[in-house]
Amino acid sequence: MTLITLVRHGQTDWNLARRIQGSTDIPLNETGRADALAAAELLGEVTHHAIYASPLVRAHETARIIAGHLGLDAPGLADDLREREFGEGEGMLVEEYLERFENWHSAPSGAESLDVVRDRALGALDVIARGSRRRSAPTAESIIVVTHGGVIRSLLGHASGGTLPREGDVLRNGSLHRFEAGPGLLRLLDPVAI
Repeated sequence: MTLITLVRHGQTDWNLARRIQGSTDIPLNETGRADALAAAELLGEVTHHAIYASPLVRAHETARIIAGHLGLDAPGLADDLREREFGEGEGMLVEEYLERFENWHSAPSGAESLDVVRDRALGALDVIARGSRRRSAPTAESIIVVTHGGVIRSLLGHASGGTLPREGDVLRNGSLHRFEAGPGLLRLLDPVAI
């Protein structure tokens, strides 16, 4: 088994404005860099062996900050960990999006469905976990994966049988969620974000 801690990237100016980023490549702001350091502090309580990230700059920079703080090698990039593509919804304020499309499960023109996001993210985690099992000693390897709110929500839903996240739950920037991954398995270890 491989232990995987999913970390949501630090804050961006679009997060602060409650604007949908999706695949739009928005950098961290100063608060976001502080979010990354705070996550690194929490992650420092356990030994980690590697770090991976979405290639979007907000996730990649968060991962670089964490890696530097923990003395890990540079983050590996996994394209399938990128945020959900929102198509014509990208750049909209959250209130505008919900008014126009009614809920997060709607797929505006050019947007990915949540099922597609979940499936590609599961595939990325499987590749990461398989690589970990080839390298690891008899003990489980612990991997950090920095990604996005939509990706984490889709994986929480999958691992919890649809019970998490609950309606209205906010996944804050820099939050941590721990999982155990194995062949065909993703099990949530911590039911609440750290």
